[in-house]
Amino acid sequence: MSLHILADENIPAVEHYLGAAATVQRVSGRELQRSQLEGVDALLVRSVTRVDEELLQGSKVSFVGTATSGVDHIDRDYLQRQGIGFAHAPGSNANSVVEYVLAAIAEVPGKLEQLLAGGTVGIVGYGVIGTAMAVRLQALGINYRVYDPWLDQQKLSHPASLAEILACDVITLHAELTRRQPWPSFHLLGQAELGTLRPGCLLINACRGPVVDNLALLASLRQGLGPTSVLDVWEGEPDINSALLQYVTLGTAHIAGYSLDGKMLATRMLCEALTTRWGLTAPPQNSPAGEAPALEFSQTLTGAGLIRSLLRARYDIARDDVLLRGATAGADVAGAGRSFDLLRKEYGARRELLGSIVRAPFGAQQDMEWVRGLGCDPVSTAGGG
Repeated sequence: MSLHILADENIPAVEHYLGAAATVQRVSGRELQRSQLEGVDALLVRSVTRVDEELLQGSKVSFVGTATSGVDHIDRDYLQRQGIGFAHAPGSNANSVVEYVLAAIAEVPGKLEQLLAGGTVGIVGYGVIGTAMAVRLQALGINYRVYDPWLDQQKLSHPASLAEILACDVITLHAELTRRQPWPSFHLLGQAELGTLRPGCLLINACRGPVVDNLALLASLRQGLGPTSVLDVWEGEPDINSALLQYVTLGTAHIAGYSLDGKMLATRMLCEALTTRWGLTAPPQNSPAGEAPALEFSQTLTGAGLIRSLLRARYDIARDDVLLRGATAGADVAGAGRSFDLLRKEYGARRELLGSIVRAPFGAQQDMEWVRGLGCDPVSTAGGG
């Protein structure tokens, strides 16, 4: 039995995980049309594709998978009514996003040092990614508070009100995008909320663009009142607000979860769900990406400097900022949108820090604990060992 799979061109290794069980056809997820679904058994998408009755009606698609944690682009009620199977990839990009946030913190001068000295991170949204963020901060000994009114507050780690979150030194957003009452996340941070942020606060949005009112943020930044801002997601993607990009400290093209490791895991999760539905042989467990090479340091590093060096060794967030600014500079809205999508399509092979072997002449036991806190395996070379 060979299935006909239509997959977003930015989902890697579908062919590797499905092998001879399927014929895989590639398509631009942003430009997908109903006419392209003729004869298709299963559709694999990312967040740029809206999957609903308008797209699927009249097709023979009986399975939809999205290689994302978020599902706000999928009409799951319609899929259920039609008996169409569904799978997504919760947690596949969680560590990638966590490391993106840590890289952003490390890139802002003095912010990592502030947190290690007792500062606090406010986490908005306690789903898979928010939870992973909390776990990593705790491992590093960094204080954090959590806001998620949709969950049982007794089950939250360090629960806080939104006002308490907005008083933190760093605010990182990991909320699902929803307009549902009584706690919509759409424009959760608007003019009023942004106006309460303390000077020097760092705001990071790596969930969905509309969780922050982009026009309100731009107005605040133009007045010199806004927070230090890092945006990976934007309202109106791919047609982002070029003026806002000029005012944020770091801007990237919705790639926080785009590590190669996260992408491979998401693909494997979808292919496992797909083969289970059709009773086919389970996909291989090995990733075609292989293991990331060990990290080697010849000099002794300590504290914030050590953590910053480890994060930069795997991911240079400043480079992605430069790429987005360069790709969109001087372009009209349509041109900037095409450049935004192209950056995502041609994104390089970024490996995660988690699980890496780190060889260095560690000077203190605490420094080895920092390495373990980042999810790495420290190997001391002090004394030539």
